[in-house]
This record gives sequence, structure tokens and C-alpha cells, in this order.
Amino acid sequence: MPIRACPSHLLCVLLAAWALLAVPAAAAPAVVPDLPAVAIAAEVAAGPDNGTRLTVVLSKPVEARAFVMERPDRAIIELPEVNFQLAPQSGRRREGLIGSYRYGLFAPGRSRIVIDLAQPATIARVATAPRPRDGATLLTIDLARSDRDGFRRAAVVPAAAPEAAPAPAAETGDARPLVIVDAGHGGTDPGAIAANGAFEKDIVFGVAQDLVRRLEAGGRLRVRMTRDSDVFVPLAERVRIARDARADLFVSIHADSISAAPQVRGATIYTGSERATDAESARLADRENRADAAAGADAGEGPGDVADILQELTLRETRGFSARFAQGLRTRLGRVMEMSAKPHREAGFKVLRSPDVPSVLVELGYLSSQRDLDLLLSDEWRGRVTAEMSSAIETFFAGRGGARPALAESAVPPGRATTASR
Repeated sequence: MPIRACPSHLLCVLLAAWALLAVPAAAAPAVVPDLPAVAIAAEVAAGPDNGTRLTVVLSKPVEARAFVMERPDRAIIELPEVNFQLAPQSGRRREGLIGSYRYGLFAPGRSRIVIDLAQPATIARVATAPRPRDGATLLTIDLARSDRDGFRRAAVVPAAAPEAAPAPAAETGDARPLVIVDAGHGGTDPGAIAANGAFEKDIVFGVAQDLVRRLEAGGRLRVRMTRDSDVFVPLAERVRIARDARADLFVSIHADSISAAPQVRGATIYTGSERATDAESARLADRENRADAAAGADAGEGPGDVADILQELTLRETRGFSARFAQGLRTRLGRVMEMSAKPHREAGFKVLRSPDVPSVLVELGYLSSQRDLDLLLSDEWRGRVTAEMSSAIETFFAGRGGARPALAESAVPPGRATTASR
């Protein structure tokens, strides 16, 4: 059954625009960049031999390859960069062998469709063919039922997650503290999904951008983002970006969802710890730590064991700075937004594992709460929240009277894996 098909006239407009751009005008022979294919519709239906077929309508042909992975069971379709313009509900309903699917930019120039399998299945066929009536390209993925042994034989070993570009070198002579703002999720990892189809990755990216603009306007801090577009960035890579840049603070922004408890709402600030404050925090950290698998990537290795007592002291000092910032941020945010019953908690989030960069993860609210969702989508509310976040960050550095902790300068060189696995 089709998930949702876009109007045919919209596809024709896209195809016509693409064709015009692809053919240089006689008077202007300049080279036109090759635009990504546009995915305009998708449908899931019964396939051959009781299998399941996913068909994606594209504006032009693409090269695709597909494979399956275990733990969790997934089918991955590798594509060149694709501009996905699918209906908001696409991929959220179970059909046959497909439990759900998601899509997005996996790395610069590379997109993925990640299919969560409802039961073991293998890739029977991947093909592209033109659609005669309008010239669109139909990408067809046929899944075939399999038993566990057959699926395990077909599954590939996960490849290492792609690395982001190296962080730019610090500005010569610029002694201002450096803040890394991390918008959670991205690309093939949408994060939580609201009842209206809004993605966590989009909401928190907007908040992160607004926070960066405010910090840059203040002029007292240098600011960078772990992602500046809708692209997947592995969890360990986010930590590496901060450490390689010798950041002075790492702020990760998220928005959780608890579908079983829509009455739960409010913001929570997390700092890193081997032991979670409570069972709810442990469950949340576990969900967030599976983000790489959700995107179809290997989870990757985080920092290793603490090597000596000096490095352990560095980690303790860094966590002290993290807790101090969390307390100040909680006070500021409490002025403009609802806070959860326990507004400061600890848990073993992978993105909070840097031994030498004070780090916090801010859950701004719950997409499962209609009240929180309305606020998260409000520009006015977002402006008030990011203004208080910006003030809390500037106050933190004014109170410290400096940038990086002294022990972190000497004991734990950036890029070296030294903190305990959580």
C-alpha cells in the first residue's frame, strides 16, 4: 500500500527544472554543477514470493547498493547524495518485512535509506528503471524472507562510521574560550519523532543555530558546531571534534520523547557519569547511545580506560566544571521554561565522555508532550531559551577566569583515549 504519493504535477515541475539546469544555454556555456537526485515519493507493497518491495520515485537515475546488518536487523541502501522530499509520515508504518525506514545524508555526498526489518530478510533485488509516463526513475528494493542462519550469513560486518572533516585550527592569537554546540542526531538518524511528524534532529538544529548566533554576536567566545547541516555525525566523532579543537565547553542539545507518558514534560540537564542518577536516565542514555546503529553505522569505539592517577584527576576536575556549568544553566533556564522533577541528572552518554572538555547534554523537553512540542516549535520561546543559555555560558567563563582546566592542558592530550568506558 502506498505510504503517500506526491502530486504528479509537482514531480513534473522538478523534472523539468532539473532538465533545464542540466543543459547549458548556448549563450552561457559555463559548467552547471550536477544536482543531487530528488526523492519525491515512496511506497511499500507486497513483493514477489511473499516478500516486500520498497519503491522510491527519483528525479534521475542513481547507483545504489544494498546489504543487511545484524544487531539490530537492518537493510541498508547506499546512495549518492539524494534530496529527500518525502511525506512526513513516510517510513513510519509497518508493512510486511519492513518495520519502518528512515533516510537522509549519511556523509558528505552520500545518502542512505535504513530499513528496520520486522523479521530476518535478505536483499533479493535492487534495480532502477525509467517510468515511461514522465521520465522519473523508479528505485526498487525487493526483500525476501529468510531464517536467522541465512540472514546471519548474508549480514555484513559494519563499516566504521564516517569521520567528519578535521576541526579548523584555532585562530592565531585568539585566546577567547571555544564552545562546541552539538545539535543531536542528523541525517539518517532523525532522533525522536513527534506525533505531527516533526523530527528531533530538525528542532534541535534550529535551537543550536540560534544559540550560536547569540554567542557569536556577544563577541566574547569562539563558537563551532559539530554539524552545520542535516548530516549524520557519529557519537565518537562529536567528542573527537571537541577534543581536537581543544574546546573549553561542549553543549549537546536534544529533545526526548516518552510516548507512554505524554504528561511528562520539562527540561533536564545531564552530565557524564559511569552510574546513572536513576533508571529513567539510564534508559535515555542507552537510547541515545544507539544513535549510530540507527543510522546504519558501526557504533565505533569511545575513549579507552584511564591510564594513570593524573588522568583520573583530570577527569574528575573536568566533571566538576561540567557540574558547575550545569547548575548555572539550570538556574538560568528555570527562569523561562518548565524544568523536570530532577533538572540535573547524570548518565553514561557517549557524547559526554571527553576527559578534558567540560560537557553537558540538554534535553529541552519532550516531543511526546503537546505542550512541550508547541513550545519547541515556537520562535519566541526558542529565543528566550537560547538567550538564557547564552548568558549561562558567558557567566560560566567569566566565573572561571580562564579557558581549559589546567590539568587537562598537561595530562590528557587532545585525541588521546583516556577516559573510562561507560
